[in-house]
Amino acid sequence: MNAETELLENTRFDLQVIASWISPGSRVLDLGCGNGDLLYYLQREKQVHGTGIELSESKVARCIERGLTVLQGDFQEEVHDYPDLSFDFVILSQTLQQIMEPKKLIPELLRVGRRVIVSFPNFGHWLVRAQVLFTGHAPVTDQLPYEWYDTPNIRVITIKDFKRFLRMAGIRLAREVAINTHHHDREGHIVTYLTNLRATYGIMMLELPG
Repeated sequence: MNAETELLENTRFDLQVIASWISPGSRVLDLGCGNGDLLYYLQREKQVHGTGIELSESKVARCIERGLTVLQGDFQEEVHDYPDLSFDFVILSQTLQQIMEPKKLIPELLRVGRRVIVSFPNFGHWLVRAQVLFTGHAPVTDQLPYEWYDTPNIRVITIKDFKRFLRMAGIRLAREVAINTHHHDREGHIVTYLTNLRATYGIMMLELPG
């Protein structure tokens, strides 16, 4: 196994998919970048010009230790400071469900980036549906491991719902994939049919039409 393959396989599966969509040498903004796993891979193996924004000071410190350019702050505010088309790709992975005003944020991301890649847990997954149907309680799964009273997730998003939002907003869906994996799993597989029922996550690349 070469170093590139080993590095990628140690990265979360949804981030592996996102990394495969990024062109070498691209300008990338990773929002809510955590410890910088995706940026680290892209910078080392695809020579991207990467920037991250992360709220957690400890995670920002870890990114800086890894040689990454990461700002500490709330990306919902910080993103407004960037000029138009500052980046080729803006990445929002597993954070969309925690955004206060996604209807306003997504167009703003498409202002600063030519393409926006989002990934989110699919609330339409069969296990989520089954828990609500058979227990009558708010679902708790590997992808949504919180009780209703301590969850950071303020949005209930299904793959169907998000695609309908894109149509209503006039945003082009340039690429999409549905996957079945766990939140921290390094392995998973792509779901090709009945995605809204069978996939645990949706990953989509957005761009403005024309």
